[in-house]
Amino acid sequence: MRKLSAFACGLLFGVGLLVSGMANPVKVLGFLDLAGHWDPSLAFVMAGAIAVAAPAFWLARSRQSSLAGAPMQLPANRRIDARLVGGALLFGAGWGLAGFCPGPAIVAAGAGEPRAWLFVAAMLTGMAIYAALERRRRSP
Repeated sequence: MRKLSAFACGLLFGVGLLVSGMANPVKVLGFLDLAGHWDPSLAFVMAGAIAVAAPAFWLARSRQSSLAGAPMQLPANRRIDARLVGGALLFGAGWGLAGFCPGPAIVAAGAGEPRAWLFVAAMLTGMAIYAALERRRRSP
């Protein structure tokens, strides 16, 4: 049941990204172009997503398990440190340069977008480099 509900949620998320235009890098870059021809439509998508997610996260704080019975795993660290800020800056720079972030890039790659395949390959390479650096940092 958990796999089926995870699949359904992923499918709904992917369809939502396609319908909203979040998987279209041209639309995303238009949203990020504040000094040019700004396209505010994605701000409404984000506001709608926050309006739906905020009550769900509020409810999740008081639960020990999800509706599917999985243990609830919410972040415990609320500290803003250099690693968080650096990661956010890298994420934002990548989003602004490519017009993709991880979820929409995977959806666009699945839809056959060649630029998304390149982005996903670069993203996976970056994840592998990060994992190797973390293992090295944590080893004595």
